[in-house]
Amino acid sequence: MSTRTASVDLFPTAASVPAARHVTVELLRAWGAPHDRDDAALLVTELVANVVDHVGGGDCLTLELELSDDWLRISVVDGSSVRPVIRELTLDRPRGRGMRMVQAIADRWGVEDHRGGKRVWFELLPVADDG
Repeated sequence: MSTRTASVDLFPTAASVPAARHVTVELLRAWGAPHDRDDAALLVTELVANVVDHVGGGDCLTLELELSDDWLRISVVDGSSVRPVIRELTLDRPRGRGMRMVQAIADRWGVEDHRGGKRVWFELLPVADDG
């Protein structure tokens, strides 16, 4: 069983959103991960944007990636204990769809307490090989 891990600390600013997405795509490419890189990048974008929008502050957020055999787990850790909420879609609220996308696309996802803050994670299974 081969496991690869990476961890990157980022500031909770708008510039960290594309940086996290880029790091995710490039690591998955370098690791030869058989997972949908576009899905992983989209979900990382949502999790990091949530920290930027709702947590902010001077503390870092941490992007964690772990690839082990058939599964890929990506987490975003921040210092806030406030957990994300999956909101109902309404016409009067143009935002707040990010966690709904995480729920719809990820094979599994969750939130856990972490050192006074939280870790929001998702897992993706490999893309089926049709060949």
